[in-house]
Amino acid sequence: MKKILITGGAGFIGSHLCDELIAKGYDVTVYDNLLPQVHGHQAQRPDYLNKKVRLIIGDVRDKDHLKDALQDIDVVFHFAARVGVGQSMYEINEYTDVNNRGTAVLMELLAEKPIQKLIVASSMSIYGEGLYVSENGERHCNISRTKEQLKNGHWEPLDKENQILIPIPTPEDKTPDLASVYALSKYDQEKLCLITGQAYHIPTVALRFFNVYGTRQALSNPYTGVLAIFASRYLNNKAPMIFEDGLQERDFIHVKDVCKACILAMEKPEATHQVFNIGSGHKYNVREIALQMAEALDKAHIMPIINGKYRVGDIRHCFADIQKAKTVLGFTPSVSFKYGLQELAAWLEEQVAIDEVDKATLELETRGLTV
Repeated sequence: MKKILITGGAGFIGSHLCDELIAKGYDVTVYDNLLPQVHGHQAQRPDYLNKKVRLIIGDVRDKDHLKDALQDIDVVFHFAARVGVGQSMYEINEYTDVNNRGTAVLMELLAEKPIQKLIVASSMSIYGEGLYVSENGERHCNISRTKEQLKNGHWEPLDKENQILIPIPTPEDKTPDLASVYALSKYDQEKLCLITGQAYHIPTVALRFFNVYGTRQALSNPYTGVLAIFASRYLNNKAPMIFEDGLQERDFIHVKDVCKACILAMEKPEATHQVFNIGSGHKYNVREIALQMAEALDKAHIMPIINGKYRVGDIRHCFADIQKAKTVLGFTPSVSFKYGLQELAAWLEEQVAIDEVDKATLELETRGLTV
C-alpha cells in the first residue's frame, strides 16, 4: 500500500482528495497548519476530514517537523499555500514566505530523500490574461489593459488597432504573464518542484487548477473562490459584489473532477515532468454564475451589485484548453455545472458563513488596489 502525504490536505480540495485516495486503498497523512482564515480560530481537526487520515498539525516552513512527517512516504501532493489574488497584493511577505520558501523547504527535504512521485497544485492565475485572437485569427499571448482604459470602463482587451480581442481556450504552452504576487508564488512553486524533481529523479507533475468549487469551501474566507464568496453573501442576505461589468469569463471545475485528475497524475507514468490544465473546458461569465447561485439558494430576489471597479491583479478572461489532460492523463470531467451547483446549494443550507467581504474590499480600497 502506497503511503501518501498531502501538504495543506485539511482544506477544501485536499480533504476531498483524502476521501478518494482512501477509497482506493491508499494510506493517507495530512500535514496542515489549520490556518485560522480557512479553519477558524479553534484550530481543530475539521469534522469533514476522513477519520482514516492521520493529521499532523504543522507549518510547511518548519523543516524538522515536515521531515518527520515525510518518513516512509511514497507520494506527496503539495497543496500547502496561501490563496488569494487580492490579499497577496498587500500580504506580500506572507504569501512569498509560505508559498515560495515553504516549497523550497519541502524540495530540500525531498532532494535528501527522493520519493516515488510528487504532484504540485499550480494555478490558472499564472497565465494572467488567457489566450486571445484578433478577427483575422492572429494569436495574442501577453495582453494587458491600461489604467486609462480601465478607469473609463472599457473592460475588453484590445489589439494595436484598438479592436476588441476574442478570448479562446488557454493551452499549457501559453506564456505565463504574472499579474499578482499570488500568481508569481504559484509559478515559483510549480517551477521549484519541476526543476528539483528532474535534478533528483523525482517524477513530478504540476496541475494548473482553474476555478475549483464544491462542498467544504471556506465560506468565511473572503479571498477564497468566487462561488464561496457569493455563497457567503447570499447566506447573509447580502448582494454579491461583482467587479467590472460581470461579463469576465472563467472556467469552473468541480472538486471531484479535480481529485480524479490528481489521482490520474499520480498513477500515469506518462505524466512525469509535465504540466496540465485542470478545468472543465467550459466558460461562464461571473454575472451568470451569481444569478444561477441565487436561484439555487432561493435568493433570486437579491440582485448582484455590479460595481464597475477593477482590482489590481485581476484579469478579464481565462478558461482552459484541457486537450492535453484528456490525451495524456485520460482525464474527462464528469460533473456538470448544473449538478455541482445543486449539490453545493444543498450543502450550503446547513452552513453558517461570517461575511468578511466588505472588510476585504475596504482593505483593497484603502491601499489603492481598486480602480
